Amino acid sequence: MNIDITTPALLFPAITLLMLAHTNRFLALANLVRQFRALYDEKPDDRVFKQIENFQKRLNILKYTQFVSVLSFLFCVICMFIFFLNKMLLADITFAISLLLMMASLILSLWEIYLSVDALKVELGDIDRERKLSK
Repeated sequence: MNIDITTPALLFPAITLLMLAHTNRFLALANLVRQFRALYDEKPDDRVFKQIENFQKRLNILKYTQFVSVLSFLFCVICMFIFFLNKMLLADITFAISLLLMMASLILSLWEIYLSVDALKVELGDIDRERKLSK
């Protein structure tokens, strides 16, 4: 397959949108961490502790997700520079690396979403237990 300089340029908006989405997830999670930390300081209980453990895992995954996204963007830029040097094989390789890193970022993002659903299940599980106890 022959690619030219416009091919990696097509990834720019996709990668930057992914990075923005990861950053937004990070900021939302950071706010939740602060809220649950205050709850834990107020009244430590098992539910809050489970959520905090979940947050720690998710923050770690988001850190790697953002790191891999930045690497993907970097390799995309390097690929475009290599095109200017007219080193097509090397440009193809760096473009492939950029795509692989982007896929890794998406996989990490899916994993974080999976853990996010687990956090919601903890919250909903408490509601179910309280409902059953009140009957």
